[in-house]
Amino acid sequence: MAPKRVRFKEDEVRMQNLHELSPNSVYAAVLIVFGCGLVAGYLSTRLPAALTVADLERTPSAFIAERAWASLKTLNDIGPKPTGSQANEVMAHEFLLKELDGIVGSAHANQQIELDRQTVSGAFSTSLLNTSLTSVYRNVQNVVVRLAGDEGDKAALLVNCQLVMLEVLRVLSRRHQRTRHPVVFLFNGAEETMLQAAHGFITQHPWADDVRAFLNLESSGSGGKEVLFQAGPHHPWLIDLYARAIRHPFAQTVGEEIFQLGLIPSNTDFRIFRDYGEVPGMDFAHIANGYRYHTRYDSMDFLSLEVLQRTGDNILSLTRALADSDELAAQDRSTGGTVFFDFLGLTFVHYSVAEGRIINATVALLALLVPLIGFARGRRSVAYRDILREVLFGLVATTVGAIFSIIACTTIARQLDFVGKTMTWYTNTYLIVGLYCCPALLAHCFVYMFLNTFFSNSKSELTLGQMTQARLGGVNIFWSIIALASTMAGYRSGYIPMVLLVFSLASSTVNAILNMGRTRRGWITVHLVFQLPALLWSTNFYLVLVQLFVPITGRFGGARNPEVFISLLAATGTLLCCSFLIPFIGQLRSTMNFTAKLSAVTVLTILVACLSPLGFPYRDESTGSAPTPQRHYVTHTFRVFHDEWGLYKSSDSGYMFEEMDRNTRQTIEEFVVPGQTLTPLRQLESCQKELFCAAPFYSLWHQMRFNNYWLPGPEPAFDNMVTMAYLGTEQLTEHTQRLTFAMDASIQSSIIIGPKEGVRLVGWSLLDHVPPPAKYAGREGHFVFITHGLPGPTWNVTIDVHHDQPKDNGQLLDIVVTTKFWEYHHMHTAEFEDLLAQFPPWAHAIPSVAVVSVFSL
Repeated sequence: MAPKRVRFKEDEVRMQNLHELSPNSVYAAVLIVFGCGLVAGYLSTRLPAALTVADLERTPSAFIAERAWASLKTLNDIGPKPTGSQANEVMAHEFLLKELDGIVGSAHANQQIELDRQTVSGAFSTSLLNTSLTSVYRNVQNVVVRLAGDEGDKAALLVNCQLVMLEVLRVLSRRHQRTRHPVVFLFNGAEETMLQAAHGFITQHPWADDVRAFLNLESSGSGGKEVLFQAGPHHPWLIDLYARAIRHPFAQTVGEEIFQLGLIPSNTDFRIFRDYGEVPGMDFAHIANGYRYHTRYDSMDFLSLEVLQRTGDNILSLTRALADSDELAAQDRSTGGTVFFDFLGLTFVHYSVAEGRIINATVALLALLVPLIGFARGRRSVAYRDILREVLFGLVATTVGAIFSIIACTTIARQLDFVGKTMTWYTNTYLIVGLYCCPALLAHCFVYMFLNTFFSNSKSELTLGQMTQARLGGVNIFWSIIALASTMAGYRSGYIPMVLLVFSLASSTVNAILNMGRTRRGWITVHLVFQLPALLWSTNFYLVLVQLFVPITGRFGGARNPEVFISLLAATGTLLCCSFLIPFIGQLRSTMNFTAKLSAVTVLTILVACLSPLGFPYRDESTGSAPTPQRHYVTHTFRVFHDEWGLYKSSDSGYMFEEMDRNTRQTIEEFVVPGQTLTPLRQLESCQKELFCAAPFYSLWHQMRFNNYWLPGPEPAFDNMVTMAYLGTEQLTEHTQRLTFAMDASIQSSIIIGPKEGVRLVGWSLLDHVPPPAKYAGREGHFVFITHGLPGPTWNVTIDVHHDQPKDNGQLLDIVVTTKFWEYHHMHTAEFEDLLAQFPPWAHAIPSVAVVSVFSL
């Protein structure tokens, strides 16, 4: 019988110290995270080599980026193309027809191409951010091309992808073999004005009835990979085809949920085709370099052939797959929600929502059980209460750490905003790491240190390594709760924590099978091996969110603090990337050294952001780097007010500035009008008296959400305007009257109709229903946005109002008619040009001229 060994306390301490990690371990872990971030960043920007005309002989059926570039360059050189302008309605239109004639002339004899020029007028109601409006379009031009199918059926695919569509059509038209189903290409002439041309096609064009699916390509940036962010809805066969066809996948279900929550201030033709055509489809968008979106840098100079090649490859491949598919014409196509995501662009994963529930629940359950099974092997002498205590420790530490990281980050965010140092990370996004990621990590460290000091179990028989393994089980529980809660709430983005759990489960499984948990370092090696792909996934996911949302803060408006938003994003990203490394803090011999250095990095970054040029938010092209301009919308405005008889009462003029980001007002008062103070629009006297402040609103969504400022100034120059002439009143019933107006002039405009007290708008000739009114500055009004393509004749509008008591003149309606002149540079007065010239070079001013006519009927 072997002599019984007496274990002294010193032996226990020595045994536990064998599992301690040197201080260098934490720096190695940080380097691993950063290294994974660099690799993920490289993979996210890797693009295929661009094909040139010289490659035609070798790849006759491929998308040729150089050829697409030539067409796009010609369109780019025309300049800005607002709907109704000479550039859009004549120059761009004629170029497009010329290109299409060339494609028809070079098409293969087996192909049949039809071309139709649609000039369309219509109206529809829409809403964004819980604000409704009526969108009216007149004489908008579409060019529609149909490539006939091989089988003679009418089920067609619609392609609405302006950037690459000409080259896709050119390639398909030169093939010997027709696609199985027809392909309709929509070159819409009013894409940027409230999605109106898409509505005109899908509701009025004769070919629209044949469309069974569509592809739509948008942009909130000017480069990079195009991401699939909306699909269906509820048509999983589309995702199946995407998985089979796409060479370079980039798709995330969470993108769809983010967009549908309204976190991205935009809308796409996807909504029109879905809602008004009841057609399923896929929505793509370029999100890289969103700083340039709708600025002077949104041009060919900042685009690359490689971007065109990648997008063209994917759209061409997907067009072929859909046009040759059985599902396009099928009557019993599968339906239901889909979870989909790519892994670093290397592979694509998709499954149904029902399968997702099972997957998430199974992974969550196994992530809890497998580590416990591993503990059970060879640890019969270890009390399970000690294991469960450490598991609970890990869960509490992760939860409390997440809470305190959010508190720490948002506190810093509010202080930076308070001292006027907002958006210092806008250009140099790496500052986010020091400003917010480091404090988030510090919060987790301090929580672990506190819990270790006051709640550690000195009588536990577990070694430090065993404690860490048990605490990692607590992290599993944390992410399992997140995954299951989001799944039960109906969010498909529960796949995000599920992916993290899969890799944690894989390492636990290997450690359990190999019985590595008892080793001193072996289990750590296994854990890190499986954490590498998890880190690549999480860092890539975080980088994509930063790439998307940081530029959006430049058109976020000034009322909301972007610092808080980005700090929350950073705190979440830190937890996502580091949660399965943080429990190792308990094994460090010295934590104070690391936390001190992390604190120093935070303080140094704050100083750099606040006191050095690196923290200045904006940049122009003069530095040789990618420009990150500040946006400004400036409207030189003339306002004329009429009395209840329609006679002139008064007028004024000035400049309206829209607050596009948190620093807008400071920039204008410091550089553009130094020594003068802008007046918030809501504080004007006219805002207390007039409907919607008699402001030159054009889209309403921005103006209602953002702050606007007014600066008195001289009258603008204008040589035309939209008029709304009152023609008379017809008594329909005792309490209902019909007012008739004549609308004249074909310029982009808006009308706001505000019933007065005791009056309701019950009908009009614009639509067969009256959408809910919008509300601004205490008044409700029905907003109508009007776009003209080609000039048209005078047209009549009727408005039906209901009132319980008789009303005299001036007691029925307030009407504000705004004429908006975009790109009418000959109307810019010398004073307006001088004001625009005061904007600093890193600012992009978008000028316009407006005439506002106010009536009280």
